Amino acid sequence: MTSQLSIARTARIARVRAQMELENIDVLALSVGPDLPYLIGYEAMPLERLTMLVLPRVGDARLVVPYLEAPRVDRSAAEFELVTWQETQDPVALVAAMMSSAGRVAIGDHTWARFVLALQGQLPNAEFVPANRVTAPVRMVKSADEVECLQAAASAVDAIAAEMRERPFAGRSEAQISRELRERMLQHGHQQANFAIVATAANAASPHHEPGSRVVADGDLVLCDFGGTMNGYCSDITRMFHVGSIPNQISDAYAVLHQSQDAGVLAGVVGASCESVDQQARAVIEAAGFGEYFVHRTGHGIGTEAHEDPYMVSGNTAPIVAGYAFSVEPGIYVGGEFGMRLEDIVVATADGPLRLNNAPRDIAIVG
Repeated sequence: MTSQLSIARTARIARVRAQMELENIDVLALSVGPDLPYLIGYEAMPLERLTMLVLPRVGDARLVVPYLEAPRVDRSAAEFELVTWQETQDPVALVAAMMSSAGRVAIGDHTWARFVLALQGQLPNAEFVPANRVTAPVRMVKSADEVECLQAAASAVDAIAAEMRERPFAGRSEAQISRELRERMLQHGHQQANFAIVATAANAASPHHEPGSRVVADGDLVLCDFGGTMNGYCSDITRMFHVGSIPNQISDAYAVLHQSQDAGVLAGVVGASCESVDQQARAVIEAAGFGEYFVHRTGHGIGTEAHEDPYMVSGNTAPIVAGYAFSVEPGIYVGGEFGMRLEDIVVATADGPLRLNNAPRDIAIVG
């Protein structure tokens, strides 16, 4: 019996082919990166040996892999024919022969440049365009099953955020706390811990600070932004912690941040523009006089990748569609003093924005 997963992948391929028709794409060519496992369930290793799915708009799909990688491929998959190549063969020539009549090729966004250039050299009459023209519109709209996966991942990091409120921070380094967050993600069912930013005091003014040897001290504000991959779908959450009583400067700024995030979440309604999420969140911070300290977009899409389309940023006028999943994460970063961010994952639904993260959003006072 055909599995539900196989049915879902067949449907995804059909949606991609419909998008190829709209974009006048003859062949979709996917190598390393998230599009390949999304469509056929196989993740290519980032090797110097070429792996490529050749998916024509009409006709049979073929997955070209090195012979030694063939055992990793699920041979029961009905979505493609498996084609292997030996060490002495030229895989680029093999793939190019499969696409010889293509006028327009959508090439995977993560494909190594050496393979893209080689294919262009062998197909001089073909036009190459980014694959996200056909894959992004499909991947952005999450199915009910995908939302369930995102919810499970979000619930896991929610539990960790709650647990950390009872953990000691003072006397431990950023790196030690980061390591604990990574370990807890694995303990809570994530197969992979993708990142765990821990930034204390002035270090948190750098939004993507690399956790280091600085030891947390009394009076420190600590930013924890962490996420991983659970059953193929990503989590991403940011919560703030403070060692000891919170000074007014911090609590006042955080009240603005909290209001900003609420405004961004409420703006994420079906039919509104993606940029309106950014505009509504940013307006609160600007009105409070912190505008120059909000230095990044308000959100990013999330799914099989931690960062994917759609992006909640000024200039993205595309309308929000039911099934879009994205972060809402405004921040305030005052150089040399402190940084703070509050982040939840939101799904746009016909009934309004749905927060997937529900861990407490206040600044947790820790020891």
